[in-house]
Amino acid sequence: MLPVLRLAATGIRRVPEIAETIANEYGLSAEDRAALLPSGTQKLLPNRVHWAKTYLIKAGLLSSPARGQFTITPAGSALLASNPAAITRTMLEQYPSFVSFVGSKPNEGEKPEILSVKPDSTITDHQTPEERIEAAHTELMTELRSDLLDQILRQSPAFFEQLIVDLLVAMGYGGSHEDAAKRLGGTGDGGVDGVINEDRLGLDRIYVQAKRYAAHVSVGRPDVQAFVGTLVGHGSHKGVFVTTSSFSTHAIEFVRHLSQRVILIDGTTLADLMIEHGVGVRISRTIDLDFFEPE
Repeated sequence: MLPVLRLAATGIRRVPEIAETIANEYGLSAEDRAALLPSGTQKLLPNRVHWAKTYLIKAGLLSSPARGQFTITPAGSALLASNPAAITRTMLEQYPSFVSFVGSKPNEGEKPEILSVKPDSTITDHQTPEERIEAAHTELMTELRSDLLDQILRQSPAFFEQLIVDLLVAMGYGGSHEDAAKRLGGTGDGGVDGVINEDRLGLDRIYVQAKRYAAHVSVGRPDVQAFVGTLVGHGSHKGVFVTTSSFSTHAIEFVRHLSQRVILIDGTTLADLMIEHGVGVRISRTIDLDFFEPE
């Protein structure tokens, strides 16, 4: 916020030119200048300049003479004259208009509520509101993925096989469970854990292999190669291999050169798809424990 206020003291400015000036002043690399928010929707530096401008305007240190423009106010000039080492949010809380913007101060005698942040938390006081929201969302999703995979590992192999078929149906393959999906897991399945129609008419079928492995055990090329052999035996050209762990580099490289279309879904991707399509997850993005309870 201090560089933004200092540059605003030189005249009427705009966010893009301020961002460019700051990038040059601090010698930011091309990579730093191109850095995006976690969502990938905006560049990080202009976003921070925007929020710095917003906070300073709300504190009365900047004013906006026209849309997209801002300049320093007498209060901002007075603050600069005090030669601060930095401008922090705590410093802005001495301005009533900023306090009104972020929320009321606690009543006299009351202790303010303190947000406890873990030392390794991705959320910091230096982030903009958007960055804090996205960091919190990332942290929530990471925890949810981990919880989902833990729940899956506690279930039976048959449950996992059916879960994969349920997920593919939820993704739109084949229509209803009754007409489109059939679990083939169990003894004598011929190396295939499931089969699902690719479309409602059943014009093509997708074969499924599901492996529940601990996170430190990756699926290697031999497992994937055996699955491809099973596809050939069934006369199929499409397969999905799903694991709760990961795939080795050799396994990933192997499927790239196949004539068959084989999709590898690792644990992280599996959890993301379950979250996206509401399989084992409630709308509130929490674990649906009922889903994992045996009937």
